Amino acid sequence: MNLENLGPVVLVGAGKMGTALARGWLAAGLQPANVVFVDPQPSDPIRAFAEEQGIALSESVPEKPARALIMAVKPQIFAQVMESVKPRIGAETLVLSIAAGISLESISNGLGTERVVRTMPNTPSQVGKGMTGAVAASGVNEEDRDIADALLSAAGKFMWFDDESELDALTSVSGSGPAYVFLLVECLAAAGEAEGLSPEKAMVLARQTVIGAAALMDADPTDAATLRKNVTSPNGVTAEALAVFMADDGLEPLVKRAVNAARRKSEEIGK
Repeated sequence: MNLENLGPVVLVGAGKMGTALARGWLAAGLQPANVVFVDPQPSDPIRAFAEEQGIALSESVPEKPARALIMAVKPQIFAQVMESVKPRIGAETLVLSIAAGISLESISNGLGTERVVRTMPNTPSQVGKGMTGAVAASGVNEEDRDIADALLSAAGKFMWFDDESELDALTSVSGSGPAYVFLLVECLAAAGEAEGLSPEKAMVLARQTVIGAAALMDADPTDAATLRKNVTSPNGVTAEALAVFMADDGLEPLVKRAVNAARRKSEEIGK
């Protein structure tokens, strides 16, 4: 799907995630004149971005039905926003939701359409390194899928899922996952401080280590387990640390409990 002639594309909720997606659309050829940001209280950076790019900024959804309408508002206000959006949904409007936990059924009922795609990008989309998954409602046709694919893959990797329950799992892994990695950096820096490093040096070491490891995985298709083994000399320093991480009560069961807690919360929000 060529984004150059697609429009109108209406983004409801021009926050960091929505704007990150918009940057990807523009880079992929979507014309700024075909984009509308809807936000009653846009931040100064959003105003500046819209003005710089030539994107229309509105307090409400335009009367002309959008070809694609992206709901990028927080789950807590999603139902309220749907009430104002529903009258603007046209027969050809494809709705994409990036709200965590809000089910396809809830969105379809709230907006009166089956042409709905529920999706979950993550914050690395802001730098074109996002991971986004999506599941489609029954009314989504092949052209709709092509449009969703083009819009969502513009900010990084994208994949379709067949079962909506998988999207709750995706939310708990890649949707929330960047926060887990940032916490790892904090913990690694704190461990460095405990070993005598200054806070400044410990944080630089921790940040760059994670940045470098991620860049290596991006450049090398080798699986993560092999990359880990490549760094680990038998009976060496790294092996000693990994023995702690890989103990029965180590990192894997902790991460499983955390991801499961996130999934249960995602499911709870959608009820």
